[in-house]
Amino acid sequence: MKINKSILALTIVLLVALTGQVAMAQSTIFNIPTTDTVAKGKGYFEFDYLGQLPGPDPGNRFDYFVPRGIVGVANNVEAGVNVNIGHTKGFNQALIQPNLKWKFFNNDDKGVAAALGGIAYFAGNNRDSTRDFGIVYGNVSKKVKSGNYGPRFHAGPYATIGPVADHIGGVILGYEQPVHAKASIVADWFSGKNFFGYFTPGVSFTLPGSGLLNIGYSIGNDSWENSNATKNRYLFIYYGVTF
Repeated sequence: MKINKSILALTIVLLVALTGQVAMAQSTIFNIPTTDTVAKGKGYFEFDYLGQLPGPDPGNRFDYFVPRGIVGVANNVEAGVNVNIGHTKGFNQALIQPNLKWKFFNNDDKGVAAALGGIAYFAGNNRDSTRDFGIVYGNVSKKVKSGNYGPRFHAGPYATIGPVADHIGGVILGYEQPVHAKASIVADWFSGKNFFGYFTPGVSFTLPGSGLLNIGYSIGNDSWENSNATKNRYLFIYYGVTF
């Protein structure tokens, strides 16, 4: 199968226009990209685990393992790659996800930031049956400066490129509420009944050594429908570290 030309063009344009460098994964809450970027010259590594809970049948549960790497390639620009490995009994699928984000506006005094980005999804195997696709998005965040524990909100549009069910776009929303110097309640949502469409509430902990631990539960937007209510929900755990 030939690589989707639109996605390839998107990736090249983003890389050349924003960095002019060869990029080595996105700063996120769980699924939605935030307006944060890794500082220039810094790196970030993350490992995600998603386990279908409850599974549809014994032995047929889906598990996803996602190592991710990000580098700050310029001021307010990060680039990276995710390797999404899906596994179920007798089947494995890998998606290679190069991505880029540019925080083009930031006003610390007002607590407002804005970012643009894109992610491509290339099949690493089973290319005869798995098609490539991608996403572009915008995000605006607002930090409420209320004492030490003001919340931060995220909102923006997204659009898909290539075959992702029947949905071609929608909105992303995010919420971060610090409850302690090292702990926050967090949640994010992609609209749409497609590959991206999940609501994920959870908690986030800052750990020693510039570490981060997030634990949440991803609920598919279509998981409320009939028998599918027990099939499209995942325990979501990730650990990340900045270096």
